[in-house]
Amino acid sequence: MAYWLALALAAAVQTPSSAAAPAAKAWTKGPVVVLDTSLGKIRIGLDKEKAPISAENFATYARDGFFDGTIFHRVIADFMIQGGGYDTELQKRETRPPIKLEAGNGLHNTRGTIAMARTGDPNSATAQFFINVVDNSAKLDERGGGYAVFGEVLEGMDVADKIRAVPKVNKGGAFNDLPATPVVIKSARVEGAAPAAKPAAKPSPAKPASPSPQTIG
Repeated sequence: MAYWLALALAAAVQTPSSAAAPAAKAWTKGPVVVLDTSLGKIRIGLDKEKAPISAENFATYARDGFFDGTIFHRVIADFMIQGGGYDTELQKRETRPPIKLEAGNGLHNTRGTIAMARTGDPNSATAQFFINVVDNSAKLDERGGGYAVFGEVLEGMDVADKIRAVPKVNKGGAFNDLPATPVVIKSARVEGAAPAAKPAAKPSPAKPASPSPQTIG
């Protein structure tokens, strides 16, 4: 009796660990970046097979700590959530030169994918990105040359849905759909990579928002 009781107690002790969270979704197409936001974490798999330039561009900004302290500055509930360009003071971060457009790569702007934001110039994307919260394939895959998808949300679409639902204010320019309470990217890290050796990029001097902001649709 004591033996069976001991087994039962052992099983009870082991139950919590055996009921731990499921293993993270496997991803083999490129780096995985985790955005730790003020509303939770979003884990994103980057597709270096179909979007090598865009994926490496995003991963490099993450490794450099560029996204740390930036916000989601454009949130449209039935469209997408956009970030990666401005800090909490609405100052634009200095970026590297723009990259070549990689639209038409076989990836589509469906719910849960991540793509590059840009101006009217197809080859103008720098650091700003957006996560599609609905299927935008018909609207974005070919419009003006298309918007380059370079990965997908592996975990955290519930967080993206929290962001899309936040109250907003209109401050004009790039901030027509600005969350009333900042949704901050506290950190962005490439899984398995060492922390950035250099500090995050500093914001450019205070100035009005660009008259041609990176936008979508």
